[in-house]
Amino acid sequence: MSLTLHVATDRWRAHQDEVLARHPDLVPVVKGVNGYGLGIPNLMAAASKLAAGGVETTAVGTAAEAELAKDHYSGRLLVLMPYIAGEDARDLPDRVIRTVTSIEALQALPGRRVVVDLMTSMRRFGLEKSDIAKLRPALESDSVRLEGFSVHMPLDRVAGDHGGHDYVREASDWIDALVAAAVPVRTLFVSHLSPDEISSLGKQHPGTTVRPRIGTELWLGDRKALQARGTVHSVQKVRKGDRFGYRQHKARSDGYLVVASGGTAHGVGLENPKNFGRGMAGVTVRAKFLARSGLALLNRTMSPFSWQDKTLWFAEPPHMQVSVLFVPADVTPPAVGEELALEVSPVMTHFDRVVFD
Repeated sequence: MSLTLHVATDRWRAHQDEVLARHPDLVPVVKGVNGYGLGIPNLMAAASKLAAGGVETTAVGTAAEAELAKDHYSGRLLVLMPYIAGEDARDLPDRVIRTVTSIEALQALPGRRVVVDLMTSMRRFGLEKSDIAKLRPALESDSVRLEGFSVHMPLDRVAGDHGGHDYVREASDWIDALVAAAVPVRTLFVSHLSPDEISSLGKQHPGTTVRPRIGTELWLGDRKALQARGTVHSVQKVRKGDRFGYRQHKARSDGYLVVASGGTAHGVGLENPKNFGRGMAGVTVRAKFLARSGLALLNRTMSPFSWQDKTLWFAEPPHMQVSVLFVPADVTPPAVGEELALEVSPVMTHFDRVVFD
């Protein structure tokens, strides 16, 4: 009895082949302790199957993830989280590439393979253009093993005062600045650029191989290939006014309390954080958010579970391992052992098992 992610294997892999066809220099990304919900070992096995298409490097989020991934993947591993000078470098195999964002971090990893991350409009982390003068002498050291440079662009294309920001131009400006300082850019790892943008960048700089790092689109791009299901553990008939649950709420009407696998420990009932800028733009979106908030105060919250193609209400807030759901009296309830479909974000969900059908 568990919360299970079912994967339609052939369809899932066909989608990965389609992404690879659009991005022949692809670097798959496997991030998060739960590996996008599918598990790091499973995704590393999938990345290995892409090797026939030329994939020889896969990116992971952290050095700790590299420690787990190295036993499930024989290719090169690129750690995306930057190394900070002075932190434990970890005893990782030579095929692991570390990302650095400062001259100090670069010099603190003698003999290690490194990728230098460059500051972009993300304003997250990266080498600044003012550091280029210091970069060339640091790279001339015999102990530096440079694997390339990287840029991470924003997801949204925001229209600005002059028609919007040109992220291809931003990446191109970095290549021009480095080459002007006699620092060749043979490989540039990029995130969130379209195939057309990558092609344009490559044509402007024929001496540079542009390699897109792709995770969500690769593993979760075909959501119909993935189905989350929670096993039903209990079905209890209740009448209007009956008390139930931790807080002894009263049933609002006749029906059934259905207990299914999937609780807060799995990530069920949690939501991706949304800001009140672009993520909450528009009167309708804001109104729906306020309506959900008001219903929650009355212990009325729609669950991600569904039965007979109808979304079910939570009977009470989800528990750690299970959720208690309400099925109306005029609907035939599921039986113990059956599975309920649920819509969840795989990246936020810890499944008990992943089944490749």
